[in-house]
Amino acid sequence: MRGLLLLLFLASLLFLAGAQTQALMDYLERRLLAIEDRISTWHEQTNRYATELREFKQQMRMEREMDYLETQNGAQPCVDVDDKLVEHEVTVVKEKNRAKYAKLTDCRDMISSIKAMKILKRVGGAKGMWTKDTGRSSAKVYIFNGTSGEDTLYEFSSVRDFTASTGMSRGKPVQLPFPWGGTGHTIYNGYAYYVREGAEFQVIKYDLQNGTVADSAVFPARDQVPVYALTPETYIDLAADEEGLWAIYATRENENAICLAKVDPETLDVEQTWDTPCPREGAEAAFVICGTMYVVYNTRQASRSRVQCVFDVGEMVTSDDAPLVYFPKRYGAHSSLKYNPLEQLVYAWDDGYQILYKLAMKKKLEV
Repeated sequence: MRGLLLLLFLASLLFLAGAQTQALMDYLERRLLAIEDRISTWHEQTNRYATELREFKQQMRMEREMDYLETQNGAQPCVDVDDKLVEHEVTVVKEKNRAKYAKLTDCRDMISSIKAMKILKRVGGAKGMWTKDTGRSSAKVYIFNGTSGEDTLYEFSSVRDFTASTGMSRGKPVQLPFPWGGTGHTIYNGYAYYVREGAEFQVIKYDLQNGTVADSAVFPARDQVPVYALTPETYIDLAADEEGLWAIYATRENENAICLAKVDPETLDVEQTWDTPCPREGAEAAFVICGTMYVVYNTRQASRSRVQCVFDVGEMVTSDDAPLVYFPKRYGAHSSLKYNPLEQLVYAWDDGYQILYKLAMKKKLEV
């Protein structure tokens, strides 16, 4: 009888302990859910405040530009003013006030993953740029070796010819009128667009067929800084995609974030600009696809790069929506990444190695 009572007593204790444990688990689960809700609310508020701050800064900059233009249009100066320059500045301010970017095509592609890569060869210095003409179907390949003091690019008849060449021996030397600075060049519709070496950040449009300067313009941004922390030689990165010509740059005013501009390839006028949330710190290069800028960063692992920030001028893609794209582990940091929309390939220069990345694409989601 005494044993039965002892068993009943122990069973009661176990029952009470189990009930208390369950109650404790329920309490902890409720607290965790409450914490998760607070974290979610904090993220939403932080994103909203960041968006409002960027919009406020952009509005303040536009107002300063309008004030500047008004002061310039007051008293007549004692020297002649370039009417084209004044008209250009007015156009920039008007275009910045537009709410939406006017797309030129119906392109809605975005990166899904890197399907394949191919290392072609190693030629030249650690930093440079190579690409095809991104605006027309052509087999020719163009090589810009180095970041300063160079004024000769090399033209090859094809990728195969470039790969089979010993150094630049099979390449046709094309001497440019001015040396280039950085690695932000591009070839578009038969023209070489590059930034002239020097402090004025002059964009040169060079006709590759006629061998003449078709146009040039000083890029209308003040207090520029290197656009990528890991490629400090590049202040303006010119890129071309299905929508045309773009300029990726950075200024001190924008608190170390990257800016994007749409450029008229005919006149070199800046049509519209955007402040992006993509930081310069840790960035090595970027490219544009269908109006979406993809910024590539180095991770903590040596020679490991990934797309970590995405900015879409059409507001259809955010960094949260975009897939996490890693580049295969190779040699160092990319000094340039040039997208070819006709082939859906990225031409990369990585520590002197010329690499091709084949992209897998998918459609942007409708908003």
